[in-house]
Amino acid sequence: MEERPTIPVIDLQKFPGKYEKLFREACEDWGCFRVVNHNIPISLMSEMKEVVRSLFDLPTEIKQRNTGAIAGSGYVARSEANPLYEAFGLYDIGFSQAVQEFCSQLDVSSHKRKVIESYAKAVNDLAMEISRKLAESLGLKGDLFENWPIQFRINKYHFTPESVGTLGVQLHTDSGFLTILQDDENVGGLEVMNNKSGEFIHVDPLPGTITVNFGDIGTAWSNGRFCNVKHRVKCQGATVRISVASFVLGPKEGPVEAPKELVDDQNPRLYVPFTWEDYRRLRLETKSHAGESLANMLISSQSE
Repeated sequence: MEERPTIPVIDLQKFPGKYEKLFREACEDWGCFRVVNHNIPISLMSEMKEVVRSLFDLPTEIKQRNTGAIAGSGYVARSEANPLYEAFGLYDIGFSQAVQEFCSQLDVSSHKRKVIESYAKAVNDLAMEISRKLAESLGLKGDLFENWPIQFRINKYHFTPESVGTLGVQLHTDSGFLTILQDDENVGGLEVMNNKSGEFIHVDPLPGTITVNFGDIGTAWSNGRFCNVKHRVKCQGATVRISVASFVLGPKEGPVEAPKELVDDQNPRLYVPFTWEDYRRLRLETKSHAGESLANMLISSQSE
């Protein structure tokens, strides 16, 4: 029986000194990979999931207090357009005041507040570590991603018998740099597109792991070296599915542009400088969800 293809798995403890090659190949070939033996304690991941479930059990009037600094960073209720989807949001988990405000909005207990704070710090640290290793895989050094905001989104899918086989989330790419995803450890449904074959690959649940997806900003920042992964969520069973996603967005100040070290005669600059906010607005205005808007940022398209 032919073995089913799967996304790369990188063990942060087993391959010291080899991160750069593994990260680079995963981002060039897939645009995503799974991380094991990372710095987020398994016990904290489990506690965070319990806190998340309790947040979705809150009364509607309390949930609606969750508002955010940017569109999409607050509470999203189930709607006629998306009857299966519900979410909470927080803009910039690296900013302690924002985390405190999120907890206060939802009247969480002191224990839950501590869990959320600890989880936010652990995810922020892991996101910065992985971002730094990705930069090092391209020969770059330094804290290039310091102060890049990280958007936090907690998702719940209310799957039913009637929704089996349908999409909980349409095919899309993430607009930011990269995504740190704690998927549901019991319920599958995440599918990523193989960049070369166009085939959808199931990302089956694997407790204690973190999935990393590369986004549109990452493709532009790497001057096209890293691919943005197209992915979707499909309902596989009539059960609740929960995931916790953290999106490293882009520079808080200044444009997104490839570092000069990634541009030479063999690799000319591909994209015009642009801000993450402008790019996000373009995606919304054009209703392009699967990375199509990147074509508008190509230097070649600007000169036509």
